Amino acid sequence: MSVTVQPIRADLNFGARVGGVTRDATQDPDTRAQLNDLFETYGLLVFEGVEPNPQMQVALSTVFGPLKDHPSKATPRAGGELGVIEIRHEPNQPGKVRLNGVELSQWLPWHFDHCYNDELNRAGVLRSVEGPPEGGRTGFVDGIALYRALSPALRDRIEGETVLYAMDVILDNLRFGRPADFVEVEPSREAAAVMTEFADRPRALHPAVWTRRTGEKVLHVSPWMAKGLVDRNHAEGDALLAEVCDEIVATAADLSYFHAWQPTDMVIWDNWRVLHSVSGMAPEHTRCMHRTTIAGDYGLGQFETTVVAGGGS
Repeated sequence: MSVTVQPIRADLNFGARVGGVTRDATQDPDTRAQLNDLFETYGLLVFEGVEPNPQMQVALSTVFGPLKDHPSKATPRAGGELGVIEIRHEPNQPGKVRLNGVELSQWLPWHFDHCYNDELNRAGVLRSVEGPPEGGRTGFVDGIALYRALSPALRDRIEGETVLYAMDVILDNLRFGRPADFVEVEPSREAAAVMTEFADRPRALHPAVWTRRTGEKVLHVSPWMAKGLVDRNHAEGDALLAEVCDEIVATAADLSYFHAWQPTDMVIWDNWRVLHSVSGMAPEHTRCMHRTTIAGDYGLGQFETTVVAGGGS
């Protein structure tokens, strides 16, 4: 089976477009090993020309590891295939923000998945079932590139710090990396149910910078759901975390890749390395994404079990 590989963009050091992957190929040991090697190298793979169905999504996902169910029971499941969840927006339903004076649905800030858990998932796989005529793009930025883009002084200050996270899907509570002209107009219907479901969960702790087994350092800070730094005076810690998150948002403008979805695309990203976001779209359009989650953990997170000095609110 011939698999083709091209860089996602000539000026980026992560991401590749992969062609020629069929459902039969996902069962071939040599192809599976090749795809895992590509994933480790690039951190983001865009599979083009694949079968647009849940069965192919599961077959492709399990090349990279076992599936993990989403931790929130309030998140809708896509019928027929275990582990496939559905992220759907119907025209003008709740879940709107205003950015630069424009109302958007399906907008999400930069984040890594399950930051509110002690264990992270290994990866996510997305495909578009139904998309808007414009907008609704998913953005990705490499934490290795973000770390290298920080000034040496800021790298020295954030390295060794631990970030506190809590499940908080109310976008108006976004404290770090928040656009100056951002307003949450109307929370989604699922937001209140998710907040109730996770109300008693302890906060999670994850390092701001970690080192891959291949030696690269990764800036792995999720502005969304970040609540502060461990063992830091509130004002001092919040100022440092805000500076880092603002730098992530500013730097991502040049270092990110935003994917314009086609029905025969599937995208996998390394959740230990890559941050992602959603650009948003006009509220009158429909958008439906199917997602699978790959189990696995980098072993560096934990739940907050004792009183932590500082650490935001």
